[in-house]
Amino acid sequence: MNASPQLFSRAADGTPLYVHLPFCAAKCHYCDFFSVPAEGHDRGEMIDAILREAELYAPRAPRTLFLGGGTPSLLDAAELQRLLDGLDERTGWRASAVERTAECNPESLDAAKAQALLNLGINRLSIGFQSLDPATLQLFGRVHDVEMSFAAFRAARSVGFEALNIDLIYAVPGQALETWLADLERVLELEPEHLSAYNLTFEEETLFRRWLEEGRLQKLPEERELAFFWATRERLAAAGLEAYEISNFARSGKQCRHNVNYWHNGEYLGIGPSAVSKVGGMRRGNHKGIQGYTRRIREAAQAGAWSEEPTPRARLAETWWLGLRLAEGLSAAEARQRADCPVADDPFEALAERLLVLGLLEHSDRGGYRLSPTGLPLADHVAKQFLALSTE
Repeated sequence: MNASPQLFSRAADGTPLYVHLPFCAAKCHYCDFFSVPAEGHDRGEMIDAILREAELYAPRAPRTLFLGGGTPSLLDAAELQRLLDGLDERTGWRASAVERTAECNPESLDAAKAQALLNLGINRLSIGFQSLDPATLQLFGRVHDVEMSFAAFRAARSVGFEALNIDLIYAVPGQALETWLADLERVLELEPEHLSAYNLTFEEETLFRRWLEEGRLQKLPEERELAFFWATRERLAAAGLEAYEISNFARSGKQCRHNVNYWHNGEYLGIGPSAVSKVGGMRRGNHKGIQGYTRRIREAAQAGAWSEEPTPRARLAETWWLGLRLAEGLSAAEARQRADCPVADDPFEALAERLLVLGLLEHSDRGGYRLSPTGLPLADHVAKQFLALSTE
């Protein structure tokens, strides 16, 4: 990894575009994404810097646009208009992007905000419910209550959004499976097109990780986490939400195209503090600090904090384990094509065959490989096998 990152040229036309807006109402205790409480920060200065970075590096005609964070819905209607109009002037995303997503939290999404987002060209919202249990929301450090979640979803639907995702987290310390399934029933009554259900993880440099190490929190036993995993898949499948990725479920044709590109290990351009890009065989990450990011854009016309050029072997390993997260899986030929690594002797195909014998993979309907029922809850373990081989 290079701490003096190489500069990118403008990303190729059509490259998916991610925009990171770092401001939140409060920092969630489990979150390891770069975000800061909005109070005391100049949001207008951040928008200026993001638009300057877009002018320098963003692709023309991106095929998807994703506003993440942080909490993009925390911006007011005028700020959203300046950001989205400015991005369109620089990229033409309104004419090119078939999917335009904004992440939202319930406390900052009402009918007026939803209407503003829709009018500005956003056609998909991802709403962070996370839990329907008041005590869990408090444990998470969320600032909304359960009713706000339902009100936000209904507000988005009422103004005309036809593609809505709900984010949920399960296997919380002390959580009963019956309670989780009852919460799923309430969420399914809303008939979302997409649902992301994540097993709680204790990421480095989060309050949850510290509390775990101090003994203030206890992870659920693995067998109970496994029960949550399978019960979730079974119930959502019965409701018409198929698992197209380990933690993501969608009705037919409603998969998140922007994220599928990540799992295909495709190229993407990220702008904003901490945003990561993968362009032309290079990977680069932006500076995380608010002032550092805006100053670098203003003074140096770039915000990169690090860059790296993965070896062909590393690219191929990454393509394998990312592709195996999808229900469709992938073939060895697809892995080599996506990784731009036309090697005759692919060591990862031999690894896939070994994992097939062990029962962690199975052959897909398309003639490639996919995680087996045994391998599905062990996806991270499978990924480690590919990553370990990439460094040999």
